[in-house]
Parts: sequence; C-alpha cells; structure tokens
Amino acid sequence: MTCHNCGGELENLITDLPFKTDCDSIVIIKGLPVLQCTNCGEYVIEDTVMEKVDHILSGVDKATELEVLSYVA
Repeated sequence: MTCHNCGGELENLITDLPFKTDCDSIVIIKGLPVLQCTNCGEYVIEDTVMEKVDHILSGVDKATELEVLSYVA
C-alpha cells in the first residue's frame, strides 16, 4: 500500500495515539495497529481498527480529563 500524502510505502506498526473525545477529554489508546509511511510519517488507521476504536471511545466517561486504554485485537 502507498501513502496518499507522498506516495511512500506504508508499513505495519504498533503505536500509541491520543483521541480527543470532548472539549476537555483525551483518551490515549496504547498498542494501536496502524499503517505508517516510511517516508513522511503519515499514518492510516484501517477501517476494522477504527470501528474498534469507535467502540472503545463510545464507552469512555467524557468527564474524565485523561484516560489511557489498551487496544486489544
């Protein structure tokens, strides 16, 4: 697969990413599988992974300012 930004190669990578869920709420998901460009660093989250991320984020208490959760496949 190639990067839509620069045309570089995308490689599978496991990383931690923050998601802002409300004005004052951030959730960090650890161990998230992404495709990252070896040239420019742009990343893509595949649809199946994003569906699970949406499910994880839907269960988060938005009153919490910061929460760290693990992505489990």
